[in-house]
Amino acid sequence: MKNSRSGGGLVYSTEHGKMCPACRHPLAECVCKRNAATPVSDGIVRVSRETKGRKGKGVTLVKGLALDEPALAQLGKQLKALCGSGGTVKDGVIEIQGDHCERVIEYLKKHEWVVKRAGG
Repeated sequence: MKNSRSGGGLVYSTEHGKMCPACRHPLAECVCKRNAATPVSDGIVRVSRETKGRKGKGVTLVKGLALDEPALAQLGKQLKALCGSGGTVKDGVIEIQGDHCERVIEYLKKHEWVVKRAGG
């Protein structure tokens, strides 16, 4: 019996390994990644602090970067190292654990990004 939430189809092949859930090709030959466009941005990077859904723990959010996934992940890694903190990159947003807004804003301005502090 198929699960109604899953789209069905092949998930893993002993010949090719993991399969992309969207295009059903092996991950090494996935056409989704090649077709993914760079996100549209207004050219302003917004840095904010948020605690929603994190049990009161604050994170610094960096939004509005018009970068592809690998470049965004690399910038996220650099920012986490700069702040000496953990974090992640989700849906085009860099999340850094803790309140590091000022440090992140200085770094991005130094690297010639147009940055605004968003929120309170």
